[in-house]
Amino acid sequence: MASTEASVAPTPLLKDELDIVIPTIRNLDFLEMWRPFFQPYHLIIVQDGDPSKTINVPEGFDYELYNRNDINRILGPKASCISFKDSACRCFGYMVSKKKYIFTIDDDCFVAKDPSGKAINALEQHIKNILSPSTPHFFNTLYDPYREGADFVRGYPFSLREGAKTAVSHGLWLNIPDYDAPTQLVKPRERNTRYVDAVMTIPKGTLFPMCGMNLTFDRELIGPAMYFGLMGDGQPIGRYDDMWAGWCMKVICDHLGLGVKTGLPYIWHSKASNPFVNLKKEYKGIFWQEEIIPFFQSAVLPKDCTSVQKCYLELSKQVKEKLAKVDPYFDKLADAMVTWIEAWDELNPAGAGASAPLPNGQKA
Repeated sequence: MASTEASVAPTPLLKDELDIVIPTIRNLDFLEMWRPFFQPYHLIIVQDGDPSKTINVPEGFDYELYNRNDINRILGPKASCISFKDSACRCFGYMVSKKKYIFTIDDDCFVAKDPSGKAINALEQHIKNILSPSTPHFFNTLYDPYREGADFVRGYPFSLREGAKTAVSHGLWLNIPDYDAPTQLVKPRERNTRYVDAVMTIPKGTLFPMCGMNLTFDRELIGPAMYFGLMGDGQPIGRYDDMWAGWCMKVICDHLGLGVKTGLPYIWHSKASNPFVNLKKEYKGIFWQEEIIPFFQSAVLPKDCTSVQKCYLELSKQVKEKLAKVDPYFDKLADAMVTWIEAWDELNPAGAGASAPLPNGQKA
């Protein structure tokens, strides 16, 4: 048994290849709990709300912090595509990062424990997920066949066992579930206590509600598709930012032959947001999603869409053509999707290498 354990390769830390992106309006005391796991990494903190407020970051972390003034300075008129007074502003961090991988987490997410009581290194599990292939083209009933102790089951085609590159690792939460406002209202005391030791690939052609509070993705493979839309201040909708990004991303991953995993790792979601406030943000989306989801389910991208940017611009055209009739908001959102790609390409010119990390608190 000892020799078997010794033969298992340690998970690469990706210390110089991964940024942690955190949107916040408050001091980041929660980082103390994550220090054993996060301290080796570079943090990109996107401050939402009042830019004159000082955000305190515990000592010892390597970070850069951007507020709304910085976003306006860096993007100029294109800053209009970045949401204000909404955690959707986190996607600005994706844009300014120069690393291959992104892990993003909310500031009310704490370290969870597995059934044995051991603290879960969420980032390590995400790295395992993202560095191993996915199986989007054929479902393996033993879940992720690349995990230790698992394999492909009888009947799984040998021609598909190499799998596909994994673009996204979507983690889950213990304690406060990620419910919509109506479900919160009817189940105010419900808590998720079930720890399911599983990772699975979401099949090709299947959409899912992506949650942005515990998420890792390969920025080089899918980064330009991870736009969290127009939410919050001045917009008629909120709390659909991560799901919008997830629907766009999944259609593009399916088209490009990339994989998306969900399941482990768990984090401890510590705080339930106000269901009445959430209902005000969500109520239009609750109606709109009955047309949004069929739109994405039927979306087809042409064969000449061979890059994420081309795919995303094509999706923006289809949003304008087919969803603008639902509400004028979608016409505005389609324009913002184009602006996002333009801004992404300006900050990430083709062929540019990774730049040296900035010292604490310094902005680009």
